[in-house]
Amino acid sequence: MDLSTIDARRQLVSKFATLYGLAPELICAVIEQESSWNQWAIRPEPAFEERYVLPLHEGILETWSRSMSWGLMQLMGEVARELGFEGKYLSQLCDPDIGLLWSCKKLRHCMDATEGVVEAALQRWNGGANKNYSAEVMARIIKYT
Repeated sequence: MDLSTIDARRQLVSKFATLYGLAPELICAVIEQESSWNQWAIRPEPAFEERYVLPLHEGILETWSRSMSWGLMQLMGEVARELGFEGKYLSQLCDPDIGLLWSCKKLRHCMDATEGVVEAALQRWNGGANKNYSAEVMARIIKYT
C-alpha cells in the first residue's frame, strides 16, 4: 500500500473517520505522531503490561501481544481485545484496514468519554504519560487540512 502522499493517506483514513464521526485530519495527525505512517510499527509498553495485562492473562504469547501497541495508530493489543477484536493474532492490527477500524473505534470512545473535547480525548488515547501529547498531535493537523 502506497502511503507516500497526503492524498493517499487522507483517502485511506476517510472511510474509518467517517464511520466513527472523526475528522480525517485528526486521524492522520495521530498516525504521524504514533507510527510515522509505518503500518508495521509495533512497540512494547512494559508499564501497560505490568499494570493492565499481567493481572488478567496467562500465557506468554497472548500477554506479550496484548502489551504491545500495533500498526499505524499504535493501538494496544489489550484495548483491541476489550473493544471486541477477535482476530487470532493481534499482529493483524498492522493491516491498515483492520488497525484503523479498531483504532478509530477506540478514539471515538475517547471522544465520547471527554464529551468531544479533542485535546482531552487525545490525552486519554495516549494514556496520559506524555503531558504534551495532545499539543504535539494538534500541531500536525495543519499538514492534512
